[in-house]
Amino acid sequence: MSMEGSVSIANYLVHPPRSILIVNKLRTQPVILAIDAFLEHVQTTYPSVRVFHEDRTDIPHGAEVWHPGKAEPIDLVVTLGGDGTILHASSLFSAGAVPPVLSFSMGTLGFLLPFHIDDFAKALESVFQGKATILNRMRLACTFYDENLVKKKNNVDDGIDWQVMNEIALHRGSSPHLNTIDIYVDGQHLTEAVSDGLIISTPTGSTAYSLSAGGPIVHPSLSALVMTPICPRSLSFRPLVFPSSSSITLRIGDRSRAPAGVSMDGRTSHVLQPGESVNIQASPYPVPCINRSSISDEKSYGIQKGEGAGPGKEDDWVRDINNLLQYNATFRSKALLRHSRT
Repeated sequence: MSMEGSVSIANYLVHPPRSILIVNKLRTQPVILAIDAFLEHVQTTYPSVRVFHEDRTDIPHGAEVWHPGKAEPIDLVVTLGGDGTILHASSLFSAGAVPPVLSFSMGTLGFLLPFHIDDFAKALESVFQGKATILNRMRLACTFYDENLVKKKNNVDDGIDWQVMNEIALHRGSSPHLNTIDIYVDGQHLTEAVSDGLIISTPTGSTAYSLSAGGPIVHPSLSALVMTPICPRSLSFRPLVFPSSSSITLRIGDRSRAPAGVSMDGRTSHVLQPGESVNIQASPYPVPCINRSSISDEKSYGIQKGEGAGPGKEDDWVRDINNLLQYNATFRSKALLRHSRT
């Protein structure tokens, strides 16, 4: 599926949502109140819609239990929480396509959180009327092999690759020694990396761990794999960006003095010993995220005729790198002037 630009939610839903899966962070009091208000609104406004929740001890009243990989189809995923909540929602659909994701913040700001929880009624209306637009956020498919090139089992399903939305990172963990990792691109040996580790990220993940390690910022509508070294021994070992058609293999060198710990989207999975490897490719199943700008009206942006971008046109990402990263902010930038002394 093409990752470029935004598309209509009608490309994913042939009918208004009939089932909603709620994914939320720990049920603090604000989260409890938000979910209760959300459920009441859905039951009142869309009474035929079934609402599901993960099988947890804090399942909200009025929601049905849902298990990943089971028969119950989900038309829309609604997340309440931080960026990690969306990453968790992505992990629930490792076996195939991810339903459209409508995400709400609960007081925290992040690159994956388009809507404030107070806007849930307007956001849902946009989805049910088919007016929302979607940005497909690329995922990575990761396959692990032992020293004999035998595929290692997935803890979810033996035949399924690990699906990663942000990044996969190989690192030396608690070892005092550097990792030695052989990098292959489409079967061709690129280099032997001696470093604290390596990060392979999606464009979405380019503003996460990869950015902290010195990687580039990549627009999420692009299809690309970003490779960023972590504290490399060689000063000429710089980040690289590959097309999404590339296949990258990271093999722990036989001479590596340290195994490589593996983390995917911030979750520790297992350890790769010398001779073991991981193959990384673009997943055929991106995460379709509903855009914040697709429900905005022109008045909210103060747009005049011939000026600025209309609804569904403004780039949420451009606004976010300025607001969240303070991109290229100088000491006298408007964003920082409010902190200066008069």
